[in-house]
Amino acid sequence: MRIIHTGDWHIGKLVHGVHMTQDQGHILKQFIKYVQQTKPDVIIISGDLYDRSVPPTEAVELLDQVLSELIVTLKVKVIAIAGNHDSPDRLSFATQMLQKNGLYIRGRMTERITPIVLEDAFGEVCFYPIPYAEPAMLREIYGDDTIRTHDQGMKHVLETIKDELEPNKRSVCIAHGYIAGGESLVTSESERPLSIGGTETIHVDYFTEFNYVALGHLHQPQKVKYPHIRYAGSLMKYSFSEVHQSKSITVIDLDEKGRASIDLVSFEPLRDMRRIKGQLNQLIQPDVYLETNTKDYIMAVLTDRGELIDAMEKLRQVYPNTLRLERESIQGKDGDQQTSAGDQFTKKNPIELFEEFYINSSGEEFDEQRRDYVSLVFEDVLKKERQE
Repeated sequence: MRIIHTGDWHIGKLVHGVHMTQDQGHILKQFIKYVQQTKPDVIIISGDLYDRSVPPTEAVELLDQVLSELIVTLKVKVIAIAGNHDSPDRLSFATQMLQKNGLYIRGRMTERITPIVLEDAFGEVCFYPIPYAEPAMLREIYGDDTIRTHDQGMKHVLETIKDELEPNKRSVCIAHGYIAGGESLVTSESERPLSIGGTETIHVDYFTEFNYVALGHLHQPQKVKYPHIRYAGSLMKYSFSEVHQSKSITVIDLDEKGRASIDLVSFEPLRDMRRIKGQLNQLIQPDVYLETNTKDYIMAVLTDRGELIDAMEKLRQVYPNTLRLERESIQGKDGDQQTSAGDQFTKKNPIELFEEFYINSSGEEFDEQRRDYVSLVFEDVLKKERQE
């Protein structure tokens, strides 16, 4: 059986105030074309179809177009679960009607995870879709007050499934959460924390009895300890912490014994997300940008010293989609920043405190001219305070 595993589409995503819907549509058109060419038996979307529980209209329209193309036109079955960004109730709308047409959506968590059974030339494959649920919800569903963490909740859910697993039938689990164990995983700034204090982690060994585990939540495509337990990663880059990540979908061929051969397939983004670094006047020179796609989403790290005038405006004349601008932080000579916080700072006057701050942040000398200027500013502020 050929399975395509994808997830974390986050349709309707805003990145630094910019809607990603057009970029998402560009990727999804390539995805549909790939599905048309390869004719998989089923597509898994492992949560976070939308970026928020109440998605904007254009996001709903895009998802409707994509699912209609996959199910109605291409006749490919789709299994999708709710992630932590989705609204379970909204995704669960018209579930029975859609299921008859090959779209299996599991939005709300239920006491029993009913398998979706599909067949290929070698027999049945049972898919167990587990929508995202908070520990409090699982505690209520199962009437078990001991469920306090995501780990305890998922362990309970999987124990109910394993009671039904048949050794002679292949099985696939679909889940959304922070699954870990034995190795460090790559995370991203765009992933919303599931809980505070480390209770979001679920141990990977609970999933070993399945032939393949299709995970969602982490945005880097990666395995979790075992080759057959994988995150598909996000549809595209959603933060500048992901600039070095290569986004893809996961294509799985499940043989008659349940052995999974895995391949990663990437698509071309409309606009990449990348960092550039250097002095302002250097970055806007043609010999620097002519061989690049200047319409990419850009984070610029400027290494200039001193004041810059209209830096963002100048950058956007060359890179119109500059989303973030930073100044490089200069470290002290020994590699560590020194502050006055632990050095009797209460005994130092404001000018001395500012001098230490300036040297740590700029790496430049705080000369007499700067000292005189800052002294005048402080005197002016104090004068206004006394007048008030």
